[in-house]
Amino acid sequence: MTGEAGRHRAKKSLGQNFLVDPNLQRKIVDAVGVEPRDEVVEIGPGQGALTRHLAERAGRLVVVELDDALAVSLEAEYGDRPHVKVVRGDILQVELADHVPSMERLKVVGNIPYNITTPIVFHLLRRPRPQVIVLLVQEEVADRMVAPAGTGEYGALTVGVQSVARVEKLFRVGRKAFRPVPNVESAVVRLTPLAPPPLDPEAEARLRVLVRAAFQWRRKQLGKILRSHPDLELGPEVWTDVLERMEIVPECRPERLTPAQFVELSLRLPIALGG
Repeated sequence: MTGEAGRHRAKKSLGQNFLVDPNLQRKIVDAVGVEPRDEVVEIGPGQGALTRHLAERAGRLVVVELDDALAVSLEAEYGDRPHVKVVRGDILQVELADHVPSMERLKVVGNIPYNITTPIVFHLLRRPRPQVIVLLVQEEVADRMVAPAGTGEYGALTVGVQSVARVEKLFRVGRKAFRPVPNVESAVVRLTPLAPPPLDPEAEARLRVLVRAAFQWRRKQLGKILRSHPDLELGPEVWTDVLERMEIVPECRPERLTPAQFVELSLRLPIALGG
């Protein structure tokens, strides 16, 4: 999802649906909390629906645009403004740390393609992490990110995000705010990475292995997953005592565990990392 409609035909292959409601544009930028000294990265600026607001508020603005025609237009519009930099490329291939002096002080905002939302979220949550991330996403994905344990929306995305960041669903965005009109409802979420990070990099990697395995087999009991999943294969003598100490029954299914319990479980179990 990008930019503003009118001058550019949306490309379905790039997931472009242009945000045309000016009140929502300002509301999204307000949610970022941009201050005059801030470094900001915008993902998928399109025709600049958010960019024009960000350029007025940020000390420095980096916009990452995959569409060459839109990137050329942005370069023409902001070429005389030294504090705005246009980066042509796929956000999943762009190392933000190469374009800003401090990731820890960086604020990120994006109206992002719905078909690659999850990869973008985890790309942005790699170390070192920004100070805050505000994204316009499909509402179904927003609900998964903020879901409590035990609900149908709760899953690997929930645990992966909530274990490293505080997540808020700020407000809904109706379909009519876009051109062309998408087939889904949207919502704005704000992710505030936990600082300092609660886990070291190796512990985070072990957590990812555990969470991925658990939700690949989400209909199976936890004991079965720990014993038999090929990424884990932990013997009963290893995990039985751990579950008992944590007061988790082996018959429990993954969606019943909170992100905090997944974190503790990953720290207590000898989960091997692939070479």
